[in-house]
Amino acid sequence: MADGDFGRVAVEAAGQGAGQGNAAAEYLVAGTPAYKRASRILFVAGFSTFAALYCVQPLMPEFTREFGITPAQSSLALSVSTGVLAFALLIAGAVSDRFGRKAIMALSLLVSGTLGISGAVAPDWTPLLAVRALEGVALSGLPAVAMAYVSEEVDPRSAGVTMGLYIGGTALGGMSGRALTALVADLASWRMAMGVVGTLGIAAAVAVWFALPASRNFQRRPAGMRELTAAWRGHLMDRGLLALFAMGFLSMGAFVTVFNYIGFRLLAPPFELRPAAVGAVFTVYLCGVVSSPLFGGLAVRLGRGRVLAAAAAMMAGGLALMTPDNLWTMTPGIALFTFAFFGVHTIASGWIGQRAPVNRGQASAIYLFCYYMGSTIAGTLGGVFWHGLGWAGVGGFVGLLLAAGLAVSLGLAFRR
Repeated sequence: MADGDFGRVAVEAAGQGAGQGNAAAEYLVAGTPAYKRASRILFVAGFSTFAALYCVQPLMPEFTREFGITPAQSSLALSVSTGVLAFALLIAGAVSDRFGRKAIMALSLLVSGTLGISGAVAPDWTPLLAVRALEGVALSGLPAVAMAYVSEEVDPRSAGVTMGLYIGGTALGGMSGRALTALVADLASWRMAMGVVGTLGIAAAVAVWFALPASRNFQRRPAGMRELTAAWRGHLMDRGLLALFAMGFLSMGAFVTVFNYIGFRLLAPPFELRPAAVGAVFTVYLCGVVSSPLFGGLAVRLGRGRVLAAAAAMMAGGLALMTPDNLWTMTPGIALFTFAFFGVHTIASGWIGQRAPVNRGQASAIYLFCYYMGSTIAGTLGGVFWHGLGWAGVGGFVGLLLAAGLAVSLGLAFRR
């Protein structure tokens, strides 16, 4: 049962000419049962991965109380996972080149789910961080690999929508992981909450293994350090790709920083909300389920650069609405900020595969590396601003990230 090649995409295969005869028949075509099944399972895989990754975010106040640590230290529960994940992604694509797609995705979910359950029984802060770091390694076997599976297996005419559905699944998973853990922690304990999310990961692994259609375009390919280094060097010399990598870093850094510390803000005066109510804030991730395929379609019709710049500007508008201590402005501000962020991510991640002439899988891996490094670095630095200046400091820091992102997106809009 062969799985897909990380470095070859469906668009590339389609462009090789008529001499390949029935190559197009090997694609998953929209409307067919196999396509529908693949879309559902990729949605589930994205859901579970991001639920596992971000489930600790609403638990950070619980960590500060139980382990006697600062808010900035509590953010390490997420930052160590995303930091390790960022580096592991650079290797995960190469591993899947060697061993295939489906097995790597299923193993990733199985191991990460098991580690999630292990984290739920960690006796102290340091063992919990160690488990979270290992979970970052395990989770690296899904994001870039899933993106490659879509780009090489799905009919190019439907790949953008399918990618949007996958990212929509990640959005719903991020929301549900946060909201579910907040609710279970409020009713029972944070340990029970982490155990529930880990169990969901194991169930998702079973679904991927038994229900995801096997790749039909797989060709094993050597993936030594010489080949990887050459691919990375080529991508890093492309200014357009560098700009897209920067967009991943800046937008994700801004997004994670806001959601790392908005919970602390809402638990404190003048809001003083209950943990379950704070967790309900993460239902705004439903905006991402809608905006991902929406922005993907708009980018095709109106141009990627212009729509990307508009989405970046919308993120800044959402941040501005979050500034007053007023839930009537904060709530729509969080929703707009989230809606726009998933638009930025959908456009940038989809543009990578079109911009990179060769080794598209490694280009996606570098993009995701920058994306998660943004989460790791900015998410932790945000705690310094929170500790010293409260939400005003966090908002100012995020505003600088968004200003840089808007400048980069405008540069992309006028490029070409």
